[in-house]
Amino acid sequence: MTLFWLSTVALTLVACALIAMPLLKQKANNDDVLRDELNKAFYKDRLSELEEETSEGLVEDQQDLIADLKQSLLDDVPGEKKQAETKISPMAVLIPSVILTVALSYGLYIKFGAYQDVVKWQEVNANLPELSKKLMSSSAEPLSDDEMEDLTLALRTRLHYQPDDATGWLLLGRIALANRDVNTAIDAMQKAFDLQPEDADIKLGYAQALMLSQDEMDQNTARSILSQLVREDYVDLRVFSLLAFDAFERQDFAAAIKYWSIMQQMIGPEDSRYEMLARSIESAKQRMGENVATGKSVAVTIELSPQVQAD
Repeated sequence: MTLFWLSTVALTLVACALIAMPLLKQKANNDDVLRDELNKAFYKDRLSELEEETSEGLVEDQQDLIADLKQSLLDDVPGEKKQAETKISPMAVLIPSVILTVALSYGLYIKFGAYQDVVKWQEVNANLPELSKKLMSSSAEPLSDDEMEDLTLALRTRLHYQPDDATGWLLLGRIALANRDVNTAIDAMQKAFDLQPEDADIKLGYAQALMLSQDEMDQNTARSILSQLVREDYVDLRVFSLLAFDAFERQDFAAAIKYWSIMQQMIGPEDSRYEMLARSIESAKQRMGENVATGKSVAVTIELSPQVQAD
C-alpha cells in the first residue's frame, strides 16, 4: 500500500511539473524588439523620403512632418507601459493550478477509486495466516461465511503473486469443496497436483474434487488415484469413505461393504461412527437382496497393513 501512495505522489508531482513548466519558462518573445526595429527602420525611411521630397520642392513644412513622425514613434511607449502594468504573475496562476490538480486527483480517487474496498482487501490479506490456521484447526469454531469469503480472496491474491504455492492451491480447493464449487475445486486441486503429484494429501484432495464431477472420465481418474493411495498404505478414513460411497452409487454393494468394514476396523466399536457404518453396511446388504436375520452376520475377511491407524 505504501508503494501505491508513493506512486500517486510521483504522478501528481509530474502533473504539477507539466503545469508549471510553461508558466515558469522564460519565453523568448522578441515582439517588442522587432517592433522597435521596425519603427526605427520606418522612421529612417520616412526621413529619407522627406529629404528627397524637400529637395524636390514637394514639401514646405519639413520640420513639422519630422515632429509628427517622432510623435507617432513615441505613441507606442504608453502602450508598452500599460501592458507591463496589466501582466499577471506566473505564480498567481501556478499555485491555484497545483492546488486544483492535487485536490482533483485525490478527491476523484476517494470518490470513484473504491478506496474502502482497497483498504478491506489489504486487511484481508493481513489476516490470511490467522484465517488459514483457524480453517486447519479441528478444535476451532468453523469459519463464518464472511470469513470464508475473506480467506478465498486472500488466497487468490497470494496465489496470483505465488502461483507455485501447492499448499495454497490445496487450501483454495478445500474451501471450494466446502462451498460446493466443483469447478473451482477441480481447477485448484489440479494445479496443486501438477506442482506436487506425489503428495498424498494433494492426491486425496484432487480425488475428492474429481468425484464431484459429472464427467465419467474425471470420476475414473479419482478412482485410480484413490486405489493408488490404498496400495501405498495411505491410511485416511476419507479414502475408504470415498471409495465406499462411489461403489454404493455404482451399485457395487460388495465393494461398498468391504470399504465400510475396513473403516469399522480402523476406528473400533467405541467410536460413535461405528454404528453409522454398521447401518450403511446393512443397507448395502439389503440392496444386494440378502435377508439378514437378527443376530446373523456376514463374515468379511480384511487385511490391513500394520501401520494402519484411524485418522
